[in-house]
Amino acid sequence: MSAPQDYRRLNIEEAAVLLIDHQAGLVSLVQDYSPNEFKNNILALANVAKFFNLPTILTTSFESGPNGPIVPELKEMFPDAPYIARPGQINAWDNEDFVKAVEATGRKQLIIAGVVTDVCVAFVALSAIAAGYEVFVVTDASGTFDKSIRDAAWIRMSSAGVQLVNWFAVACELHRDWRNDVEGLGNLLSNHIPLYRGLMTSYAALTQKG
Repeated sequence: MSAPQDYRRLNIEEAAVLLIDHQAGLVSLVQDYSPNEFKNNILALANVAKFFNLPTILTTSFESGPNGPIVPELKEMFPDAPYIARPGQINAWDNEDFVKAVEATGRKQLIIAGVVTDVCVAFVALSAIAAGYEVFVVTDASGTFDKSIRDAAWIRMSSAGVQLVNWFAVACELHRDWRNDVEGLGNLLSNHIPLYRGLMTSYAALTQKG
């Protein structure tokens, strides 16, 4: 068991988002989340990155092969973001352009999600830890073949110092205080968590009465 570490919060001034290999072919392999749930989680994390204006890097692996093209919504959401189409490297950290793009952000906290969890995500997360970064893997925006493989990958990463979080926790930790923007964050959450829409509807009714 690794030694407990001090609580280091995600910080909008220190964090960058790495979206790794969310490609049509690879996404079709994901079985630890349902297709609709997984796509919702990916787009939720992407919207969190946009909401907090975090530097975001997109990368793909061997697009001309069976992995396929990137999920189109991500390219549309980040038209100006660095887009590293790796010719073949399985570990994105083995690609010099990708590492340079990460370094160019100037950020030391890396929020990582991708497909598949045990390879594309874990390899980058472990490489980034070795390079001295703080790494936060977004579990529900990363997917793989089944839950047993996912759980083994989570253990491997967490044992190396990677922090495992979900997209909702990322959003809340970055936001810090509801008073910073109630409607903005609330609407983002309600767009991806159906039950949360009820909270925002109630809040809207309450504020109108006031």
